[in-house]
Amino acid sequence: MILGIDPGLANTGWGIVRTREDDEKMENDYELVACGVLKTKLESTKENGGGADRLGKIYEELEEIIKKYEVKELAYETLFFAKNTSSAIKVSEAIGVIKLCGRNCGLEVFGYTPLQVKMALTGYGRAEKDQIEMMLRSILGLSEGIRPSHASDAVAVALTHGFRLRV
Repeated sequence: MILGIDPGLANTGWGIVRTREDDEKMENDYELVACGVLKTKLESTKENGGGADRLGKIYEELEEIIKKYEVKELAYETLFFAKNTSSAIKVSEAIGVIKLCGRNCGLEVFGYTPLQVKMALTGYGRAEKDQIEMMLRSILGLSEGIRPSHASDAVAVALTHGFRLRV
């Protein structure tokens, strides 16, 4: 089981993909097991140590997901660029918590840039969201797209890692 993560402080997307190596009886090479978004509420940063409560919630909920689905590896989308330094710092803090949680749960942790994800799924580094979504549906045998977009992005990261393992 591979857990993909689309990091964020307010919304952290997650998606779990099972591979044929996990279950040889699977019809396709990859299967979507579950996905969703961990949401944290904005609260006074003075009262909670600069968002420490939000980061703690991400850690705790992620740990529950890892244990519930018996995740073997964790892959997350790295920060590619940052126009807004403040939001980049918050996302970086979330990435740190995600990496620490994975490590503390005994998982190998891997990071992929948005370019690597697009290349893995479409073969084109400037692919649009709708192209990624079309490939996700095709690879996973889904009739509808994955919503919300944070969960869809996380599933794309999990598949990227799955493809990397097969190379």
